[in-house]
Amino acid sequence: MRPKNYIFYLLTFCLLLPVCTRQGLKDYPLQPVAFTEVQITDGFWLPRMKTNRTVTIPFAFKKSEETGRIDNFAKAGGLMPGEFEGRRYNDSDVFKIMEGAAYSLSLHPDPELEQYMDDLIAKVAAAQEDDGYLFTTRTIDPENPAPGSGKERWSNLGSSHELYNVGHMYEAAVAYYLATGKRNFLNVALKNADFIDSVFGPGKRRGFPGHQEIEIGLAKLYRITGDEKYLKLAKFFLDERGPEYHKRMFPETSEFSIYNQDWYLQAHQPVVEQDEAVGHAVRATYMYSAMADVAALTGDIRYIQAIDRIWENVVSRKLYVTGGIGSRHDGEAFGEDYELPNATAYNETCAAIGNVFWNHRLFLLHGDTQYLDVLERTLYNGLLSGISLSGDLFFYPNPLESNGKYEFNQGETTRKPWFDCACCPVNVARFLPSFPGYVYASQDDGLYVNLFVAGKGKVRIGRNLVEVSQETRYPWNGEIRITIRPEQSQEFSVYIRIPGWARNKPVPSDLYAFLNEDGEQVALKVNSQHIPLELAKGFARIRRRWAKGDEIEIVLPMPVRRVVSHQNVEHNQGLVALQRGPLVYCFEGVDNDGKVLNRILLDDAVFTVEFHPELLGGVNVIAVKKSDGSGFLVAVPYYSWSHRGPGEMAVWLPRGEKK
Repeated sequence: MRPKNYIFYLLTFCLLLPVCTRQGLKDYPLQPVAFTEVQITDGFWLPRMKTNRTVTIPFAFKKSEETGRIDNFAKAGGLMPGEFEGRRYNDSDVFKIMEGAAYSLSLHPDPELEQYMDDLIAKVAAAQEDDGYLFTTRTIDPENPAPGSGKERWSNLGSSHELYNVGHMYEAAVAYYLATGKRNFLNVALKNADFIDSVFGPGKRRGFPGHQEIEIGLAKLYRITGDEKYLKLAKFFLDERGPEYHKRMFPETSEFSIYNQDWYLQAHQPVVEQDEAVGHAVRATYMYSAMADVAALTGDIRYIQAIDRIWENVVSRKLYVTGGIGSRHDGEAFGEDYELPNATAYNETCAAIGNVFWNHRLFLLHGDTQYLDVLERTLYNGLLSGISLSGDLFFYPNPLESNGKYEFNQGETTRKPWFDCACCPVNVARFLPSFPGYVYASQDDGLYVNLFVAGKGKVRIGRNLVEVSQETRYPWNGEIRITIRPEQSQEFSVYIRIPGWARNKPVPSDLYAFLNEDGEQVALKVNSQHIPLELAKGFARIRRRWAKGDEIEIVLPMPVRRVVSHQNVEHNQGLVALQRGPLVYCFEGVDNDGKVLNRILLDDAVFTVEFHPELLGGVNVIAVKKSDGSGFLVAVPYYSWSHRGPGEMAVWLPRGEKK
């Protein structure tokens, strides 16, 4: 029987993170407030989360049924006849939707969805072989698995996705256990993990997954069970990466030649020696996230030093102004330093989600707002652009320019409902219900407000339960009211993030800069009294004895800002982009007489901002006089582009001299 009260959610939080803490072991210095403890009422985020629950998750399950992804489990389990359908990694798509459904059940109990999940879990359990192995394409037809699977188990780890698939299963199984208290899915995951642990490790089989993910899943299994073998196996797979083993792992005749390139798999160096983001961007961010988990849980400082170096490389040389990463279509990969083309930018939606995962973990390690600045930039721009407002159309790549003709989105000039490789839709489906878990964090006697989202959360500060609530129209408005309600009056610190863009720094590097600094200051009040900003790693620190009903008011100025790129970004020289608050804007042909690629933004142009409640779900529109004085150019938030048919779009426009 499922517990339904607050105690259950508190236990959920205890299970999610601090098995290690209870045992006196290591963990992240800061702890996120579990998404089940944060209730979102926000006018921007709540509709998106509702659409994800009512449209995206059911739609993704339906498409998985139509494309044979779910039937593959039934076929592998002998529940129905038939051949394997689709690609070797299709199992992972189903697991990601299941994870999203489990998160949704944690927030919104739904007996029908829960029954659907139980029926699906039964198919997954049937597909598992007696020893724990689970890979439907090989089980259905061991002699003729899908291309890239390898002739036998583990024979083509670089491209088979055997380990990648089950990593997503581990995440989904943990999520479902915490949502329902049922072990049916968790038992399948543990049986598989135990089997893999019996195969791989020191003194056993050597190797690593071409696509990282199992390492994250194993860390979650460790958290839920406290069994160190899962954490050790995660670290083993990470430490196996490097050119020496890579050469033995891939035959020269591999049918997927790109997998032979060690840089593509982040295997060009041992992970602790890496200092540059290379190769497939999604694989990379999953690896960096796993390294952060292992570093936090083991205390291995070399992992932290490596991902710090790589992060510096990304934010200084390889980050798009939208927060997107991975500039090349070829290999879905990072390019060279400052290689940031706009029309051909890849910026996979999955890579944006991976970038959020990674930066959140770095924040939990270091407690610095610079990681949240990158997270927020990615979240509101390069991630949200990947899904339509309707919840059933998706971008795989997210370019910053379009002529309305180039079919950048796998054969389409706009969003499409599904893909043969459907990782992006299902990744969004699992991310959105977990979004509330990024809003707050805590440490010792400190409460951290990371993101500005209307709603309320419950946070443990020592033995005291503290309710924190926000009222705001962010990202359209920079006014935020935060109310603190501790059960008992107590002295502690509240840390409120002051975004880099509100401190004249769009990103924590010199990759982008505002053309003109804004002189308007951030205003901060406590109980209607102005107080000075006391910044600690970018947070406004307020230390006092808090009582029920104490209010914090903060005003973040939101003028329209002109953004320019570092001189080494060749594609952006002489160009300027617009940003207001956390949002990057773009110009679409539909608002500008069909043409935007030949437009010019004057350096002294005056902007007007107006909220249009009926446009694109409700957006602030920026208008500016055309350089020839014949009318106005109109810009909308980048995430909202391509909802009104194909056409020209540009984030960056040529600068014009002041008149």
